[in-house]
Amino acid sequence: MSAGQMHADMVPIDEGLVRRLVAAQFPQWAELGLERFPSGGTVNAMYRLGEDMVVRLPLVEAGVKGVSLEQEWLPRLAGRLPTAIPEVLGAGDPTHEYPLPWSVYRWLEGENPEAGAVRDSKLAEDLAAFVTVMRGIVLPGAPKAYRGGPLTLLDASTSAAIEELRGIPQEGIDCDAVAAAWEDALAAPDWDGPPVWLHADLMPGNLLVDDGRLTGVIDFGCTGIGDPACDLFPAWNLLPTDAREVFRQALGVDDATWRRGRGRTLSQALIALPYYRTTNPAMAHNARHVIRTVLEEG
Repeated sequence: MSAGQMHADMVPIDEGLVRRLVAAQFPQWAELGLERFPSGGTVNAMYRLGEDMVVRLPLVEAGVKGVSLEQEWLPRLAGRLPTAIPEVLGAGDPTHEYPLPWSVYRWLEGENPEAGAVRDSKLAEDLAAFVTVMRGIVLPGAPKAYRGGPLTLLDASTSAAIEELRGIPQEGIDCDAVAAAWEDALAAPDWDGPPVWLHADLMPGNLLVDDGRLTGVIDFGCTGIGDPACDLFPAWNLLPTDAREVFRQALGVDDATWRRGRGRTLSQALIALPYYRTTNPAMAHNARHVIRTVLEEG
């Protein structure tokens, strides 16, 4: 992997390539302005197309499943949720020059919230409303959510990440305390209810806000049904203590689900930090925030 490259198997993407793809497959948009949109995302590159659209292309083959998942399920989820979600305007085909499927979406306005900058409980209330409605959706043939299964499925990768962090002392992670927090999550009872619909990746980078209120949720590449604890991520990756409690109370989360949710969020952070610490500052920063928050909560 070259310096600064997130993944060893990244597909080369640049503005010229995207212009050629759009011109060949969507000639009605060929003359619109095109500009790379800076993002802390890890799986897709995004290019603003005109004023009202965005082209989203997987950086790695692992992102292909999310493309087909969104193209199939976003139209079926549209109109059922209390906030805006991406609208697929075009499904791009692989070519000899770019071998993966891709999509064009309607542009959604808003800014990503930042952990530590949330000042009141309004965003917590909005997030709880989104998660509540998402859980209540019933659609036939729902896929299994990424990470939505038993927490034990994450044990090997999480434990390996903890050991890797022991070898990075400059990060200053109390790995014994982190391991104890992870063991606590593993000891929580598994979800024994029916699987529910999940976004399954409610990271700050996948949320859009305006004036402190949730206006949109993007990146449904992990969506599907599973353990409701999977959509508690914002409690630790974004919300301050008081708002975290508002979020929990609004969702009526029991102790076991809360412990699993905390463990899931911690697992994601532990795996992300050693992987992205030198290549994706946004992901690494949020991972450190999650680890610190979980340990402070006890």
